[in-house]
Amino acid sequence: MPIFDLARNALFLLDPETAHGASIAALRSGLLPSVHLPPDPRLRVSLGGLEFPNPVGLAAGYDKNAEVPGAILRLGFGFTEVGTVTPKPQDGNPKPRIFRLTRDEAVINRLGFNNEGHEAALARLLATKIQGIVGVNIGANKDSEDRIGDYVLGIRRFYDVARYFTANISSPNTPGLRDLQARESLSALLSAVLATRDEEAARTGKTVPVFLKIAPDLTEEGMDDIAAEALAHPLDGLIVSNTTLSRDGLRDEAQSRETGGLSGKPLFSRSTTVLAKMRKRVGPNLPIIGVGGVSSAKTALEKIRAGADLVQLYSCMVYRGPGLAADIVRGLGAELDRLDVRSVTELRDTSLDAWASRPL
Repeated sequence: MPIFDLARNALFLLDPETAHGASIAALRSGLLPSVHLPPDPRLRVSLGGLEFPNPVGLAAGYDKNAEVPGAILRLGFGFTEVGTVTPKPQDGNPKPRIFRLTRDEAVINRLGFNNEGHEAALARLLATKIQGIVGVNIGANKDSEDRIGDYVLGIRRFYDVARYFTANISSPNTPGLRDLQARESLSALLSAVLATRDEEAARTGKTVPVFLKIAPDLTEEGMDDIAAEALAHPLDGLIVSNTTLSRDGLRDEAQSRETGGLSGKPLFSRSTTVLAKMRKRVGPNLPIIGVGGVSSAKTALEKIRAGADLVQLYSCMVYRGPGLAADIVRGLGAELDRLDVRSVTELRDTSLDAWASRPL
């Protein structure tokens, strides 16, 4: 759609964080048209008690403060995820803190969970009647004395409005946060969060799924520990993966020196390898959402072949424009036509062994 191309080109004239704010403002104002995709039953995915109209979602990090979830869904996404939201508002790290690596179609960010806090996001979600699946990504404040308590508070605060939760313990931009991926800490976190979910389920009569978002920078032993804890608790699924600290293979040497998490096309191979390795560890039944470098129907489908039930994207939309989700959904439909497949779910795990055997 030409207007989407114009929007992308205009945003590239601005510095990355200003461009992000401008894109939110454009969605809030209704300047970008809705995308009308005909329903395709072959793309529906049932997962965690939810019915996703298609498997393509927007990852957390874009709509941090729950300003435009409805407008995002109208771009063709099957679901969207707001946040990461922390109990108290926080400014995040000093600017500049977002960097485009244009030659690599990548982004480095060191935002540090900048957001307006629980109350602001909750007020917006309560005020908006959204037709569609909106998840809430919860995190801990940088200065928190009880990080697990921050996640528990997120479950309680958003339980009435979230269609699912993501416990984000994998951002590299909050010091010490990834330590929660260590087995003993992870066990304590999952026990507390899922016990709180059960209490809220008893109160409301509905069970909201909880996913755990992990990093791509894991050792084989680290993946063993996370898989063991995921299976030992009534967790509803994994999201693989967050941004990486790796800088392997980048062409933009100047920008690649910036600290922070790398996302976009260069993350595809590593994140997909970790996805497949985790699928091997947790077995066929635990849902996994694949994230990292999804830039086309081909890459989305490859995530599914490697073990994902759903996929998410964000950084590649910076380069491909706001029409990317609709393009991917149409492309998936065309690929199912070509393969004469009745459902996208039939293609899951068909490349699992090839990806799982790759070295990290």
